[in-house]
Amino acid sequence: MAFDRTSLMRLFAAATGRRRFLAAVGAFGGAALVQRVHAAEAGIFSLGVASGDPLADGVVLWTRLVPKPLGGGGMGTRPVPVQWQVARDANMRQVLQRGTVLALPEMAHSVHVEVHGLEPARSYWYQFKAGSEVSPVGRTRTAPAPGARVERLRFAFASCQHYEHAYYSAYRDMAAVEDLDFVVHLGDYIYERGPTANQPRKHDGPEITTLEQYRNRYALYKLDPSLQAAHAAAPWIVTWDDHEVDNNYATLIPEDDQTPQAFAARRAAAYQAYYEHMPLRLVSLPKGPDLQLFRRFTMGDLAELHVLDTRQYRSDQPCGDRLKPRCPEALAEAASMLGDRQERWLLAGLNLSRARWNVMAQQTVMAQFDVDPRPESALFNLDQWDGYVAARERLLRYLAARRPANPVVITGDIHSNWVFDLKSDFANPDSATVATEFAGTSISSNFSKEFTAQLTAAMPSNPHTKFFNGDQRGYTLCTITPKQWQTDLRVVTNPIDPESTVSTLASFVVEDGRPGAQKI
Repeated sequence: MAFDRTSLMRLFAAATGRRRFLAAVGAFGGAALVQRVHAAEAGIFSLGVASGDPLADGVVLWTRLVPKPLGGGGMGTRPVPVQWQVARDANMRQVLQRGTVLALPEMAHSVHVEVHGLEPARSYWYQFKAGSEVSPVGRTRTAPAPGARVERLRFAFASCQHYEHAYYSAYRDMAAVEDLDFVVHLGDYIYERGPTANQPRKHDGPEITTLEQYRNRYALYKLDPSLQAAHAAAPWIVTWDDHEVDNNYATLIPEDDQTPQAFAARRAAAYQAYYEHMPLRLVSLPKGPDLQLFRRFTMGDLAELHVLDTRQYRSDQPCGDRLKPRCPEALAEAASMLGDRQERWLLAGLNLSRARWNVMAQQTVMAQFDVDPRPESALFNLDQWDGYVAARERLLRYLAARRPANPVVITGDIHSNWVFDLKSDFANPDSATVATEFAGTSISSNFSKEFTAQLTAAMPSNPHTKFFNGDQRGYTLCTITPKQWQTDLRVVTNPIDPESTVSTLASFVVEDGRPGAQKI
């Protein structure tokens, strides 16, 4: 079952209250802790380590104790003390901070350590220990101080990692990127459906709906060594899309035939499992079927990252969803992709931002794209912003009127690479370009070859679309300076080869003060 937020907060308070006592058992190798974890519980760090939500003075450190990752965890019903430490070096010799926290059974024995007191814009290394077992070492990095002069940021973004469709060689390549400041994951970290035939890998059971099933599915994905390597290489900033719960769900409206009460329970279970497996702060602890995920990160004077949630608050997809002509619902002023509160929060943040680049990290394609190349007809993907036309127009009008510096949208969901100019009027190719959108391909999720041909044929009818490729899996690497944003589309040679090579398919730049991308 999913636990209510009040009970979980009490458990966290109790765990925090015991921290001073637990710290007294000794340093990182203290024998007293060894007695608290049974020797038979081997491989309890089998899901690796992660860090996330970097601030100027600290990060979140994550792990989960799981000797039986696909069997509910296997840690029993008692809290387990876990030691952690942060060092200046990868050999963990120059330890700066250490402590002990409780891994609670109510949270699947996951650990979320919020470390403070670190220096801005600096790399650190961290490690956990429970009993006689020591975790792998992870690297993390703090954000630059607000307002500090920053000459360069490098980050990657990724999405859509269906376990069955391919291997995660893209993550192995990402983990090897030098000087990576952070990673943004834009959703579809897991997929909820059961196993399908003729795939290189298999899901571990039927479509998931319960808390234990969601936990096991996250464990299946996190057992992948390339995904673990990417998590251990840099802090992650995460948001979700639909498959973390149910395909194309909107607020409390499921794709499947479920009652509102049944889907609310399913969403609560899915949200709790998401929190348990992500390096998120306590402020994101779910409250039943609700979880606060939209948030903002300031990277000195160079970038402001506005992380959006386009699933939890959106209106239902119009016109019955899917790919079809727009009906009046798609144009309705009341229709919302973000919900009123998040939309106001985004606009206010853009208005107050003093950063050189304003990055909106979100899920579905924002640009208009008419899939039907015939002039007398039109087809739109109504799960995307094309089904929420008034909401998109409100945002683009705001960007045109208030002119926050260099708005760039980064997008997941679509399993293909796209580059768009976001226009003040998509019907008029000569209208002003107010922002740039980069939609990244999937880590592993398939894209229909037949649909690729249809979209390619429609490109001339959508002249604001600067690039499209649906054939390759991979991730996106972004390098930002005060003068320029560069996006490199990194693609996998053979997605069903876990050791596949990865190369750059294409690169684009956006110049400071000039919205719109240019291929280089």
